[in-house]
Amino acid sequence: MEEIDIDEEEFGFSRNYFLAKESGKSGKKSARKLSEIDLVDEQDLRAEVSNIEPKHEEEIASLINSYKSLYNDWVFQLRYGFGVLMYGFGSKKTLIEDFASTALTEYNVIVVNGYLQSVNLKQVAIAMAEVVWDQLKMQPRGLHKGQQPFNTRSMDDLIAFLDGPHTEENECLVCLVIHNIDGPGLRDSDTQHLLARIAACSHVRIVASIDHVNAPLLWDKKMVHVQFNWWWHHVPTFAPYKIEGIFHPLILAHGGTSQTVKTASIVLQSLTPNAQSVFKVLAQHQLSHPDEEGMPIDTLFTSCRERFLVSSQVTLNSHLTEFKDHELVKIRRHSDGQDCLYIPLSKDALEKLVAEINQ
Repeated sequence: MEEIDIDEEEFGFSRNYFLAKESGKSGKKSARKLSEIDLVDEQDLRAEVSNIEPKHEEEIASLINSYKSLYNDWVFQLRYGFGVLMYGFGSKKTLIEDFASTALTEYNVIVVNGYLQSVNLKQVAIAMAEVVWDQLKMQPRGLHKGQQPFNTRSMDDLIAFLDGPHTEENECLVCLVIHNIDGPGLRDSDTQHLLARIAACSHVRIVASIDHVNAPLLWDKKMVHVQFNWWWHHVPTFAPYKIEGIFHPLILAHGGTSQTVKTASIVLQSLTPNAQSVFKVLAQHQLSHPDEEGMPIDTLFTSCRERFLVSSQVTLNSHLTEFKDHELVKIRRHSDGQDCLYIPLSKDALEKLVAEINQ
């Protein structure tokens, strides 16, 4: 009897399912469209999101603090040529930055924010090569004089330099820290292959994080086991993706300027005081010369050097690279042929941003 009851119940369920499908076909289709949804302004939505009260802060801080006991293991793995890859739910930015600032004091560290929409990998390689070159100059032997400027070299030449031999006296290493190596600015195949080649260089060590569930599909077997040579670490932090999330559009918000005053202010706060001062010089020039197409790079360098903010063009270029990567500054060609810098914000928005910088 029980089997008969079960069969009748399953039959009834199946019959109702197909009857529902038939009735759905005969009904009228909705004329509503996604474009008719009344979405809120992105800045208003981000303001509401920022007001959400954080939860479990003490537990998250305690969890992140517990990983400090692994720092020595991670340094050991780096010294022996492994790449340290961190994965797990939650932002790992704070964890990696703490590891770099406390345990990697013997290394020169270059940081790349892969969660940005675009990353200039050539500039990253140039910065790494310059760091290694400065270390080699300190060595009593093995110095090649008359070094060609790195910014004129090809990517292959830069990688060949980073993969050069070590001196007998001391290893010359630079550590590349990449937040979100699976981020939108680094996700394409060509970029990943270049990163793998850089990671395999003798003068380079790499620490990175991933968050996308399909991130391992970016690499083939050679990249994983030979070039990156990953040592995987499951370090869930459950920390919110506050910084990383700024650079991704919100689904529930309608279009607008991607770089608002609030997001620009948060980005500037993450930069060095010198970088903030350089940005302020450019902003003040743009506000005082609203009719100009932008500020020539040479003029910016002269103004910053007079204020003792930069000592060389190389230093200024490193700041400008950060600004461009964060989309704080853009370049356009002046009518006389010069490249000019400008901040893609309205006058009112720029005035608010400068006021926030001065606070």
